[in-house]
Amino acid sequence: MATQTQVTDFSRDVLGRYVCNTLAEAMVSTDGQASPGARPFDVVVVGGGSFGAVVAAHMFHLDAARAHRILVLEGGPFMLPEHVQNLPMLGLAVPAATSIAALRQAGQANVARNEVWGLAWHSPVPFPGLAYCVGGRSLYWGGWAPRPLSEELSPTVWPKVVVDDLRDDQLDAASRQLGVDQTNDFIFGPLQNALRERLYQAVGQQLVPAAMELAALPDHPAVGEAPTTTAELARLLGISPEAAGDSSPQELADQLKLEAPLAVQASTRPGFFPNNKFSAGPLLVQAARAAWAESGGNDADKQLMIVPQCHVLRLDTRGSEVIGVQTSQGYVPLPPGGSVVIALGTIESTRLALHSFAALPGTGPIGSGLMGHLRSNLTIRIPRQALGPIAERELMAAALLLKGHAVDTDGRERFFHLQITAAGLGARGGDSEAELFKKLPDIDLFDRFQSANDTHVVITLRGIGEMDPGNPTSRIQLDPEIDEYGVPRALVHLAPSEADRRLWQEMDACADAAALAFAGGSPYEILDGATFRPAAAGQAPSEIVPFARRRDGLGTTHHEGGTLRLGDDPATSVTNADCRLHGVDNAYVAGPALFPRLGSPNPMLAGVALARRLAEHLTPARRYVSDDSFEVLFDGTDMSAWRMAGAGRFQIVDGALQAIPGNGLGLLWCTRSLPTDFSVRLQYRLTRPDDNGGVYVRFPDPTGKGYENPAWVAAHFGFEAQIDDLGRPDGADLHRTGAIYGATDQTYTSVAARPPGAWNDYEIRVRGQDYTVLLNGQQVTTFTNTDPGRGVPTTSEAPAYLGLQAHTGRVCFRRIRISVI
Repeated sequence: MATQTQVTDFSRDVLGRYVCNTLAEAMVSTDGQASPGARPFDVVVVGGGSFGAVVAAHMFHLDAARAHRILVLEGGPFMLPEHVQNLPMLGLAVPAATSIAALRQAGQANVARNEVWGLAWHSPVPFPGLAYCVGGRSLYWGGWAPRPLSEELSPTVWPKVVVDDLRDDQLDAASRQLGVDQTNDFIFGPLQNALRERLYQAVGQQLVPAAMELAALPDHPAVGEAPTTTAELARLLGISPEAAGDSSPQELADQLKLEAPLAVQASTRPGFFPNNKFSAGPLLVQAARAAWAESGGNDADKQLMIVPQCHVLRLDTRGSEVIGVQTSQGYVPLPPGGSVVIALGTIESTRLALHSFAALPGTGPIGSGLMGHLRSNLTIRIPRQALGPIAERELMAAALLLKGHAVDTDGRERFFHLQITAAGLGARGGDSEAELFKKLPDIDLFDRFQSANDTHVVITLRGIGEMDPGNPTSRIQLDPEIDEYGVPRALVHLAPSEADRRLWQEMDACADAAALAFAGGSPYEILDGATFRPAAAGQAPSEIVPFARRRDGLGTTHHEGGTLRLGDDPATSVTNADCRLHGVDNAYVAGPALFPRLGSPNPMLAGVALARRLAEHLTPARRYVSDDSFEVLFDGTDMSAWRMAGAGRFQIVDGALQAIPGNGLGLLWCTRSLPTDFSVRLQYRLTRPDDNGGVYVRFPDPTGKGYENPAWVAAHFGFEAQIDDLGRPDGADLHRTGAIYGATDQTYTSVAARPPGAWNDYEIRVRGQDYTVLLNGQQVTTFTNTDPGRGVPTTSEAPAYLGLQAHTGRVCFRRIRISVI
């Protein structure tokens, strides 16, 4: 990494430079001639947005054995380190939906909108496009993350093993990562309580058609499986036990089901700052910086690298295996056994899959079954008095979620939900706009709440309904037009089926009824365009603003999915239960393109759960377990029992301890004392023929002698089983591999070591003052120590230790174990 960051007229690009690399830097880091010990990237993640970031970061943190090098290729720049609502009000927003034709007419076809937004595909349906940047659209999303119902994850549609994993723990883990496993401590107070109570009463009295019965819904995650008292449930609801009145625990638990599942963390453990609204960007930033810290600043030692401004053009294949990635910055070869993860937005992931794999046999119906969400927005304004006696407080926001369903003519149950957001109660102050920006879940609705004040409460009911997963007219295919990178664009068809239209009617009618419940029999107002129009008490909103005028375009939800869907049958699905494409041995997918049914929830929660599951599939646990009776001292993942002394350092690489020498002798020593008599077994590997290392035994605590370089304690007071095939400085036997270094009266027999790159078995036996060293099962040397000041056996008062030398070159050690003899 270069030490100097780029400077603009206004700022220094510290975050971008400290987090990202160029592709040239990444490729140089794989060159073993330039950097001894360098390795290729064996996992390439295409896309550093919402789900690619989760896969890459989770793989990095799971891979304690450091078996993988991960390269993230992102088409856009590094822009923001976290969600826009966690930052001051910058004015960044999602641009309006459009088309390539409209952008060309306006002269903006090749210009990023709102800094990073681009539209790469043709469609008769307008789309905002994608946020081409690290973190992607997760930097802008609303944060609503309701959990899919069991019916929305039916094993008759999803592969059963995937459903089982999601229900067992993956959705729980994703909920914790997003921050929706607890009650919403970000939005609370009298406005929230008043609206929740009013909605609860209306649903209980069956005044809201198509609303699901609350008692039939799963408990809020904060309730858990254990019985909860009235007082505890009241606390979770943010009300006093007195305010709970005579409500039963079940009634309070049902009210809790109306709380908005927002991916916002407003409080955290003592000494930690909250991360506020979730986005994937910070996950990738944290992983990249952790990789840098482990590397000591050497790119060749970084286990994870991010390359922005790098558009992936095509995945090259040989037979059924991906062998390389063509990008706008150059070529990335994939080594044998490597994997590629396609984690772009659904449309771009599908375009890449069609362009790369459409000619391969057995890859399934790539591009079919496109789904989005049906979406409507109803905004009303009610007098504060309509909510009853609420003491005036500061500006407040409220957020609730109501689940709904309808049974279609063919008997299928279809789902939707209402995301209900409100603001009001307090006098607007000088900074109220910024405060409101922070509090609203959906920043694209910000303008609708500008009239919230101390006399009126503004409420928006956003309906989100699932689309038919089997609509043959909704699909993605390659377009004849070639884009600026020489790649065919996608052509996207997305249209509602008749079943979708029926569900849309049910959803909008449900929103009408809920709006009337909030108005509470009072006159109110309905937003029509930019104007609030009056409505009489009890008058349905649709009589003022018809359903059709409240509906968003199908391309505006950013929730596309289904075109690389999971399934067991390659004839009807594109990916298997491991998220791997049928017919391609090493290409995987992350994101809602996998969903065989979208359901009504925002796909972030299930998408993160599947991304984490994929990372775990690609990074299985790799702890070494001894196949003999010896006790393991290093299992390939855990260095907690080891300490560094002297120069240089050791790092874990592919389950081994790799020496990275510094300016002087280095020692990694095991803090567990040696037995009195013992046998140590391990494997070592050289990187180059002139590497030099060793294994020290029977030396005292290196920190206890007052040495300026404590590594020399092991050399002066213990003995070293040498590793040096050249026997430097003089080629003598007592300096060669297998010798007790420097011992003049040992019995040495030369045994050829395996060449660099191959593992050698090494054993050191110590009984009394007799030392024996074996190399690959053959005895090399025997030695009897007569120096009373060296090689002193362990006692309770003066324990002796084992250590690994960092001297010359990147010698690796693994499978280190010991036994009493």
